[in-house]
Amino acid sequence: MHVFWRWCYLFTVDKSVILKNMPRRLRWGILSSSKFARTKVIPALLRAEGVEVAAIASRDLATARTHAESFGIPAAYGSYEELLADPAIDVIYNPLPNHLHVPWSVLAARAGKHVLCEKPLGMNAGEVDELMAARDAAGVVIGEAFMVATHPQWVWTREAVAQGRIGELRAVQGFFSYTNVDPKNIRNQAEIGGGAMMDIGCYTIFTPRFVLGRDPVRVCGQIERDPQFQTDRLASAMLDFGDVQCQFICGTQTNPYQRMHFHGAKGRIEVEIPFNAPPDKPTQVFYEAGAGVQTETFAVCDQYTIEGEAFSAAVRGAGPVPCSLEMAKGNMRTIDAVFQSARENRWVAL
Repeated sequence: MHVFWRWCYLFTVDKSVILKNMPRRLRWGILSSSKFARTKVIPALLRAEGVEVAAIASRDLATARTHAESFGIPAAYGSYEELLADPAIDVIYNPLPNHLHVPWSVLAARAGKHVLCEKPLGMNAGEVDELMAARDAAGVVIGEAFMVATHPQWVWTREAVAQGRIGELRAVQGFFSYTNVDPKNIRNQAEIGGGAMMDIGCYTIFTPRFVLGRDPVRVCGQIERDPQFQTDRLASAMLDFGDVQCQFICGTQTNPYQRMHFHGAKGRIEVEIPFNAPPDKPTQVFYEAGAGVQTETFAVCDQYTIEGEAFSAAVRGAGPVPCSLEMAKGNMRTIDAVFQSARENRWVAL
C-alpha cells in the first residue's frame, strides 16, 4: 500500500492531541464568494478549532463586503490577487469553478499560501502534476477537499472492510444523481469542467479507492451527453481493481439519489447517505454478516468542520493531508480514463 494511503485521522480519536500544540489559529482566506462555500464550508469553518476565517475575496468588492459582514469575516477584497497578497493569510480555500482550481491554487502556492482546493482538483491528471510542482517549489501544503475522507462513517467503513468483517471484498456498487437543467449553472458548462463525472462521479470513484487503498488497474466507461450543454448528463463506469469489481452510475438529470454498497464474501455494507451527510442529523451505515442487518449510527457532525480541522493539523505538521495531491492524481487519472474509454469504446488501462 502506498504511503499516501496510510491515513491516521487523529481527529476521529482525540482532537486535543493535535490541537494542544497550536499556538494560534490558522488564518484562512476564502477565494471567491461561491454559493457552495457560503452555504456549506464557511459556516463549518467558523466552528472549527484552530481555524479563523480571516478574509473573503470576490471579483466585486461590494459582494465581498456583503458576505464578509454576514459571516463576521474581518477582511474583504475585491480581487483574488489582493487576497493572495495578504501576508496575514496562512491558508487559501479554493472553491472556484473546476477550470480555475489549478491556476489559482498554483498562484496561491507561489504566494506562500497553503491550499485546500475543491474537487475535482483539475481538468485532467496533467494539471495535478503542475500543482505538485508548485507545491514542491513553494514548500507549502496542498490538499483536495474530499470531505468524505474524514467523515466517521467512511473511516468506519474502510476499517470494517480492512478487518474482514464482511469477508473478502468482491464488489462495489455506487449511484449518485440529481436534476439540474439550468444553462447558467457551472455544472452544465462543458468548457469549464461541468458534467456528471467531474461533479459527482469523482465521489463514486474516490470512495472505492479510499476503502481499498489503491487505484483500479483498468476502467470502462459509457457517457450520454446533453444535446444542448454537451456535458455528460449520464455516466457509468466499471472499475477493475483486479480482485474487486466496481460499478457506478452518476447523473445530472436523474431523480436525486445517492448510495454506496460494498459486497464481501460473507456480508455487505451499505452507506445510506454517503456524500451529502447532513451536519445536523446522525448518519447510518447498514452492516450485514450472517446475523441480520445491523445499523452503525454515527453522532451528529459536520464533515466540512472535520475537514478544516484535519487540513489545519496537516499544515501544522500534526497529521497527514486528508487527501494529498498524489491521491488526487489517482482520481483524475481514473476520470480521464473513463472519458477515454467512452470515446474509444474499449477498456483503458491505468
